[in-house]
Amino acid sequence: MTHGFSACCRVGHVKNATALGQFVIEPEYTRIMQLDVAAAPPSPAPRDIDLDQAIARASKALNGLQQSDGHFVFELEADTTITSEYILLKHFLGQIDPEMERKIAVYLRRVQGEDGGWSLLHKGAANISASVKAYFALKLIGDQPDAPHMRRARERILALGGAAQSNVFTRNSLALFGAVPWRAVPVMPVEIMLLPRWFPFHLTKVSYWARCTLVPMMILAALKPAARNPRGIGIDELFVVPPNEVKHWPKGPDAVEPWRSIFGAVDRVLQRVERFFPRRSREKSIQLALAYIRERLNGEDGLGAIYPAMANTVMVFDTLGVPEGSDEVVVARRSIEKLIVKRGSEAYCQPCLSPVWDTALSAHALMEHEGSSSTRADACLAWLKARQVLDVKGDWAVQRPNVRPGGWAFQYENAHFPDLDDTAVVVMAMGRAAVQGGTRRYDEAIARGREWVVGLQSANGGWGAFEVDNDYDYLNAIPFADHGALLDPPTADVTARCVSMLAQLGERPETSPALRRGMDYLIGDQEKDGSWYGRWGLNYIYGTWSVLCALNAAGLPHDDPAMRRAVSWLLSIQDRDGGWGEDDRSYKRDYRGYEGGSSTASQTAWALLALMAAGEAEHPAVARGVAFLTRTQASDGFWSEENFTATGFPRVFYLRYHGYSKFFPLWAMARFRNLEASNTKAVLVGM
Repeated sequence: MTHGFSACCRVGHVKNATALGQFVIEPEYTRIMQLDVAAAPPSPAPRDIDLDQAIARASKALNGLQQSDGHFVFELEADTTITSEYILLKHFLGQIDPEMERKIAVYLRRVQGEDGGWSLLHKGAANISASVKAYFALKLIGDQPDAPHMRRARERILALGGAAQSNVFTRNSLALFGAVPWRAVPVMPVEIMLLPRWFPFHLTKVSYWARCTLVPMMILAALKPAARNPRGIGIDELFVVPPNEVKHWPKGPDAVEPWRSIFGAVDRVLQRVERFFPRRSREKSIQLALAYIRERLNGEDGLGAIYPAMANTVMVFDTLGVPEGSDEVVVARRSIEKLIVKRGSEAYCQPCLSPVWDTALSAHALMEHEGSSSTRADACLAWLKARQVLDVKGDWAVQRPNVRPGGWAFQYENAHFPDLDDTAVVVMAMGRAAVQGGTRRYDEAIARGREWVVGLQSANGGWGAFEVDNDYDYLNAIPFADHGALLDPPTADVTARCVSMLAQLGERPETSPALRRGMDYLIGDQEKDGSWYGRWGLNYIYGTWSVLCALNAAGLPHDDPAMRRAVSWLLSIQDRDGGWGEDDRSYKRDYRGYEGGSSTASQTAWALLALMAAGEAEHPAVARGVAFLTRTQASDGFWSEENFTATGFPRVFYLRYHGYSKFFPLWAMARFRNLEASNTKAVLVGM
């Protein structure tokens, strides 16, 4: 399908074009873009004054949170499992901090659900694994089992089938405390480190987060250390059947036949024979796993810069007897503490930090409002430029050894694991500054980022977040992968960001194979109702925003059927209050269509940005959405948003980016104001 690309592209490689690294941008495109952004609005009506004031308040509030070196970093809150695991880690090590525990206990008690359990997101239904961990953490802290909140929690856990129904990662934690036998955990022998790449299971065939978590976990499973547990706490009361009498532990719901039966049989064999594995091969495997960890230890940002991998690393060093005063132990433990958020009487542990993502998106919002004269956006980009990974070939190079590094990580430092989503967003921000402000200081960074993104395109034309061709679907059937998120296959949202980046840099589908293949992937991935799936944001609103921005940037006509179906879907799901909202029900396995959620500022902003990208800036629904944002803005210039609107793993792990309700609404309102003042009413940037 051509979708009329050749007739409508606004950017491309042409004679007498403005240079940008190895790319070109049409002079007319540059001129229009600059005029549209800089155009002065007409004398405002009263409604416009309200909008201007809302934008000014939001901008002032956001600017007030910028760090002195130019970057932004906001809290990244997950469900209680990470915070509970932090308490378990401390008791595994026997290092108890009473004041910290008191603050964490206040947090855990506050977010306990009305049904007695703990959910995966704000006001959700109790989740068995989250509830078991939170109950165990509170009991370790010192809460008595007969306390009312503990009794309610226990009743809910037992009603859900008891702790035996918890997931593999929870049972792994319980095994370290002797709360369940090790046979409750599927075998992942550390000898996996010895397998050749052609073997059906190999570490290069799974996602970066799975590798970083599994490698230290396999060492722990091989050595089976016992937590110090200085208070001798157990949770026998959470089991319907005593754990030593449980014959069948739950399997993953994502497993399909015949792989479910095949891998199940393999696990049963491994459970019986693992203890007979040769000592020499086991020791060699442990050393290989330890070498993998040490090479990627990543300073105070930790292995993979994600909590599970970092915590497992700390436990591995402790189990192997690495001296507590050694540099690697000190640094590994410090990396954990950097994730703690203390707020008044409460504290919780973040799953990771998100400074590059927060800074890049904030820069876009600031440029949308302030244009090329934004000194604060310039400070963001200067900070980002210094964090481009140019000298480390990470794990991605196993699949693409001839590609030069050039990406950005999500966290402060994570050189072995940069990601394509962050990279595309950073490059677009730099490219926007280059076009609007005429600066050349980002040319090399843009070129290297583009080179790396194109080099990591998957065979099907899409892009995953960190990996190339990571689509070994059968691996989600291994018993250990009951969370269904072992892989990092191409997705619509990440692919859309990469397509947006290429198009904004001046590439055209007719002359850019990478862009053409990415476009084909997106068109082929559209849902029947017109939406696109959102892997990293919740959910179809996020995916549809991402893709409509990409299709617009690449020049797809706004009357193209794919665009019109998406617009119709977005219009059909607008809430009566003018906003948009969607909750985790959209990820359920038997999903058959949109089910409404309460309106949120961030999801409303995504929908507005999507509609404006699709040429609907003057649609009444857009005005209603903007009115929702101005009406719900708080006195501090921000928006109250307790709902989790981002996704770690669908159905398993959700996130609340505290920055989303700060920069996305500003971005959407400022764009609406800019398009009102523009001649073309067209969005001329990638996102």
